[in-house]
Amino acid sequence: MDVIQLQRRFIDYTSSLYREGFLDEQFTQLQQLQDESNPEFVVEVVSLFFEDAEKLLADLSKTLAQQPVDFKKVDAHVHQFKGSSSSIGAQRVKNECVSFRAFCEQRNREGCLQCLEQLKQEYYLAKNKLESLFQLEHQILEAGGTIPMTE
Repeated sequence: MDVIQLQRRFIDYTSSLYREGFLDEQFTQLQQLQDESNPEFVVEVVSLFFEDAEKLLADLSKTLAQQPVDFKKVDAHVHQFKGSSSSIGAQRVKNECVSFRAFCEQRNREGCLQCLEQLKQEYYLAKNKLESLFQLEHQILEAGGTIPMTE
């Protein structure tokens, strides 16, 4: 596949991520911070998010399994998850955190457990989509092209 086709696929794929609500304008701002001096900036930031998210999901599972549930601790983890997902523009993950926090406030363990499953689903979906995007970027660069900016 030539560079032009790869770039077109990149633009189409990125547009679909915005259209489907996986990404928001915060991701665009993150991309704008990347330049020649730090070409891996977005990948590095998002990779840190992935590491943080994996730990937070494990902590949430552990905290919700304890009796009685420490809803303050659960809420703190969800709040942190919301902040980090918001900072990279992972819109659907952030939105799920908002719902999750409402169940924390109600001290509703069942609701929290359902939200945790939904949060995991949204997170892994977003992670797979972002990894595919980065793979496409890598292919473009390997082919000698540049990453097109998307709106």
